[in-house]
Formats: sequence, C-alpha cells, structure tokens
Amino acid sequence: MLEQNEAIELIQKAQNGDNLAKSVLVENNSPLIKSILRRYKNKGVEYDDLYQLGCIGLLKAIKNFSTEFGVKFSTYAVPMIMGEIKRYLRDDGYVKVSRTTKTMSCKIAYYIDSIKNSEDRSPSIEEIAQKFGIEPQEVVFTMDSAKIPVSIYDKGDDEQGQSIYEKLTDGDPTDATIDKMLIKDSIEKLDERERKIVYMRYYKDKTQSEVAKVLNVSQVQVSRLETKIIEKLRESFK
Repeated sequence: MLEQNEAIELIQKAQNGDNLAKSVLVENNSPLIKSILRRYKNKGVEYDDLYQLGCIGLLKAIKNFSTEFGVKFSTYAVPMIMGEIKRYLRDDGYVKVSRTTKTMSCKIAYYIDSIKNSEDRSPSIEEIAQKFGIEPQEVVFTMDSAKIPVSIYDKGDDEQGQSIYEKLTDGDPTDATIDKMLIKDSIEKLDERERKIVYMRYYKDKTQSEVAKVLNVSQVQVSRLETKIIEKLRESFK
C-alpha cells in the first residue's frame, strides 16, 4: 500500500489526466478491492464483474478525492468501492433498500433541510449521526441509498445521480472496518424484533434478562432468539 503522501501525489497527477498514475493507484489498491469483494461472494455475480465494479468505485474516489476531506485516501475509497457494488446489486434486484433505511433517509433529508433553512448551512455527517444516534457510516450508506443530494457530499457525480462520500473516520480501513459496515447491512435485513434485540444486547450492553423485560418474554426465549439471530448473521457472511 502506498504512503499517504505518495498516494496524494499520484492522485493529483491522475486528476490532471496522467493515466499512468491512475494505473499505479489501481494496482496498489487492488488488495483493498479484493478484501471487500470477499464479502460479496455468492451474490450471483461473476467475480471479475465485481472486481470491475470495485475498480469503477476506486476510480471515482481518485477523481473526487481532496485533502480537504481530512481523511486518508484509502479511508475515503472503501465506502466508494462498496457503494458502487451495492448500487449494482440493488439496481439488478439482488439487494433491496429496506423500509427502515427509507424511513431514516426521509428523516435525514428533513433534518438537512431544516438546518439549511434556519442556519444557512449543511450539517456534517457527524452532526447527523449524533442527531439520530447512529454511526457516521450508517448515515453515509443511508444517504447514498436514497441518493440525498447535499453539500456535505462534495464534488458529486451529477451525471449518475450518485453521491460522493466525504469525511468518515480516521485511520486506515482494515478488515474490521469493512466487516463493521457489512454487519450494519446484515442487521438491516433482520425483522424489527430481531434488530431490537441486537441493538439492546450489543449496542446498549443490556443483559438477556433486561431485554426479556422490555420484550415481555422469558430470558430463555431471548437466549434462543439471540442464537438464531447470530446464526442468521453468520450465514450472510458465507
């Protein structure tokens, strides 16, 4: 993997039309693309096609990256690559946007409009995340799913109506970071009761007994449901 200063130099050359610099960036980020593709196997799409989609996402990241975003290029590129693959799967009928995502996207859009009208600015991703008590990555994916056009997505790809990710997290993306994003996707596919259990158990650190009281069921039932949920999530990663 290239050092950040090397990557920035090559990105600037690529943005100025240097195809060799672009090729070097794609080659050096190939392991990153492949690590993401491992999570999308068994989706009914050929590996080579997925790889090409990953490359398209990477090239869009190269085209639109700016040091003003305050993150490393690799951090910026991860959701761009994943977003390109998810868009293809969604548009081709492999992935559907859940009702929960659609509802949250409406709430976010309303919040952005209210801030724009009252303060003449767009809220940051971190502000939106704090407002709704969700992770910044979840804000990004929700807005991308709904294609909400806001200024915090700088240098948007208007021709495709696709958004550009801005500031997410600090540091290099690792397998753990990618897994965390994909776990969010998997949880979203659970039914409302299952999501509630996951949220209380793993995000609020409640005991099974405490969850049982909230759901008005026995602790044994919660234990069985939790086991079933974990098995279901594991299946989504096979």
